[in-house]
Parts: sequence; structure tokens; C-alpha cells
Amino acid sequence: MSFLKRLGFLCPVTVLALFLAGCGSPNTSNNATAVTNVPAPTASPSPQQLTVVERPKKIVDMMATRGEQDTAKPVLKVDSPRDGEIIIGSNVPLKLDLSGDLKGYKPMKDPSTGMGNHIHVILDNQPYEAYYDISQPFELRNVAEGKHTIRVFPSRPWHESYKDDGAFQMVVFTVKAVGTLRSRRRQTVGRRWRRIPPPKPQTRMLPQGSSRRQGYGDKHSWRCECENTFADV
Repeated sequence: MSFLKRLGFLCPVTVLALFLAGCGSPNTSNNATAVTNVPAPTASPSPQQLTVVERPKKIVDMMATRGEQDTAKPVLKVDSPRDGEIIIGSNVPLKLDLSGDLKGYKPMKDPSTGMGNHIHVILDNQPYEAYYDISQPFELRNVAEGKHTIRVFPSRPWHESYKDDGAFQMVVFTVKAVGTLRSRRRQTVGRRWRRIPPPKPQTRMLPQGSSRRQGYGDKHSWRCECENTFADV
């Protein structure tokens, strides 16, 4: 009877010891696995290799019908907006001047094919817009406030650009909302603005009996004493 009691007491103790030993051993294994499985740093990608290939036959055939246009050296100039200009309002008019050794190159769209020489106009990193007739007005609309960059370059009907010196042009400009410049000039801290009265109205001799005078009106200008900047109000 005493032997059975001792056996009943030892069995739970033995089971508990085995359970604790089983729970403790995986921790060591898991820690070792976590250390040994750290991935090695990946090597930097190799530089991309570019290869110059010949133009497709379709393009070669199109070039054969264009005379000397594809040997032209067009030069672009951005007349508006100017580099560093501040544009008031969200619509930005674009004016370009094309010169250089054109050899017949002229931006235009063929109505029958819908293709033709054109100017690529890229605002910031947005998709390009094709400008086919630079003698007609071109406007970028709904341009957000802030600093922007316009990139322009002449292109062939199949969108291959000309790469001669002067073909690519870029200007940086800033768009401000209507009324922003005026309110900031009046309220800028640290700048003193003074009102400049309008010039005295000029009079001229009128027929006898007439008392009318002609002048400039009553508009005033504001001038910043720290800058040569004027704003009519």
C-alpha cells in the first residue's frame, strides 16, 4: 500500500518535469533559427546597358518621303512664360518661336492621317501635349499654384525628337491665384508700402464756355520702398 502511494506521488512530479523540459528546449532552437536565417544584403543592380538599333523599315520609308526634314536643326525659343516669371491665374499661355536650319521642317497636322510634325509640351512630369501649329494660341489650363517647369522640343510625326543644340528648352515659372499678389504686397510683414498718388490731370484748351477737363483718373499705385515693384490698385 505504501509503495502505491509513493508511485502515485512520483508520477505527477515526473510528468511536470518532462513538460517543463519540453517547453524550454524550443526557445533555444527558435533563437538560433532567428539568428541564422537573417537574409544577406542584396547586391546593387548592375548598370543598364543601352544598345543603338536601326530604325524600323516603316519609319525609314516615311523618312524617304520627307525630303531633308530629318536632317534639319530646329531651334526653339520660349517667349512666354519667361524663366522665373510669376503668372497670376491658373491659365498659362505658351508662346514659342521656331528658327534654325529647318530644311522644310514645320509643325503641322495632316488631316488625312492625323499625324505630323509637332512640338512636345511637357508640364512638370505630366503626359506630353502635342502642339501642331505654333502660330495659333496654346494655353495650359487649370495649373495649380506653385512652381512649375515646362519642357518643349520639336518632334517628328512618329514622336522621335530632334536632338541638336537649341532644340530642347526648359523654363521654370510660378503660378499664384488671382488677388494673391496684391493682398501679400499690402500685408507683408517687414515691408513698408506707400501710396503713390496719380499724376495731376492734364488740361487742354476747349471751346469757350466748356469747363470739362481730361485727366488720368483716380487710380493709385503702391510701391514697396525696398523693391522697384509697382502694383496698380
